[in-house]
Amino acid sequence: MRSTLVRRTVLTASAVSLALLTSACGSGGSGDKAGDKAADKPSASAAATSAAPAAKGRTDAETAALLVTQTDLKDQIVSAEGAAGAAAVPAEVDNAACKPLSQVQTAQKVGAPTGFGRTSVKAKPQELPAGASAEDKLKAGLLALGGDQTLVTVASYDGKGAEDAFASVKAAGTACSGGYSVTYEGDKTKLDSVTPAPVQSRDEAVHYTVVMDLGDGDKSTGHLVAVRKGNTLATFYTFGTAAKFPGDLIDVQLTKLG
Repeated sequence: MRSTLVRRTVLTASAVSLALLTSACGSGGSGDKAGDKAADKPSASAAATSAAPAAKGRTDAETAALLVTQTDLKDQIVSAEGAAGAAAVPAEVDNAACKPLSQVQTAQKVGAPTGFGRTSVKAKPQELPAGASAEDKLKAGLLALGGDQTLVTVASYDGKGAEDAFASVKAAGTACSGGYSVTYEGDKTKLDSVTPAPVQSRDEAVHYTVVMDLGDGDKSTGHLVAVRKGNTLATFYTFGTAAKFPGDLIDVQLTKLG
């Protein structure tokens, strides 16, 4: 039962577009030497375009080095193993349009990054005084089980890959506002709704509150955030019995992106 609840809670845990440049070449008479020279000389805009190479993505090692660490978040527990466990089994979605959302919720790659890293962040367990009663220990254990946890990913892309990955998450939030179902390790979970919420933007950012049906009338609300900065995409999914928006964590992570 406990493992099923955790798995359910975790759940409440694009081709690259290319711009085609064309230039028209005019032909002058054989005696029009000035016209020939002008045609041979590239325009200022064309020269500027050719001088700006497409963004190059980082490697896995370079990207993972950008993730928040225990040093960055002293009051929380940072664990790459926690995120790896959530990402071990891909989730099956009943609506293909919602797949980018489930990828964020389970710390999976969105699109085709050149470099990728994931970790998890959760609050430290409550420290109990010496001689705490068995009841207090049980309550503390339940709070730790249902406490907020955030799955964090950072992905680097070539060219406009980050823009496309971000766009797919944003489009999924619109297409799946009425909810969707996810099957994870044999357990099917219903997500009732996906609702836009405020978030501070870098180059681009979206924040959705996701309401999950836990069964027996119980509901849980998670926070799903995707932020693009240049050719890097950072995603966050916070879940728990009463999950709060991870604003401080997001700020620290984005600061590390530079």
